[in-house]
Amino acid sequence: MTVTRPVIRLRVPTPEDAAAWHRAFDDPEVMEFHGGASQTLAHYEEFTARQRDHAERHGCCFYTLLDASGEVVGFTGAQPWPHDWGPAGEIEIGWRLGRAHSGRGYATVAARAALERVRAAGIGHVVAMVHEHNTRSIAVARRLGMRVAEHLVTPVSKSPALCFRLDL
Repeated sequence: MTVTRPVIRLRVPTPEDAAAWHRAFDDPEVMEFHGGASQTLAHYEEFTARQRDHAERHGCCFYTLLDASGEVVGFTGAQPWPHDWGPAGEIEIGWRLGRAHSGRGYATVAARAALERVRAAGIGHVVAMVHEHNTRSIAVARRLGMRVAEHLVTPVSKSPALCFRLDL
């Protein structure tokens, strides 16, 4: 049996990607494990700007994920963990897709491509914080070869989370 992997492209987010991320993630199902509520366009404008800064300063970021036709389907990549709890000081790998693109292999293929960029930036290991009920993201982390390093409870929502780790 031949497995067809999706064709993807990663790019450092452009200012225009803020609107595309906002459209893709303005969905309660997509945001279920990311605070539950949709974010504003202003949030994504700031978020994409921060990713451009990470790319410049760290050699990696959360990249805009495009499909073969050039449509924005989500993001994947790595950034410094942005909180003072959990894996503070670590580099976090993450992914998020619009619902229409979920379940097609995009997250795994894109995360593998992002890991290559992280390695090229000289980063020795990454973590992934995943809500313990987010079975799809847990499956992606495992396909990447990540292992659970710690069980945590998030301080604001009090949600159970798994901290995965991968040495590169």
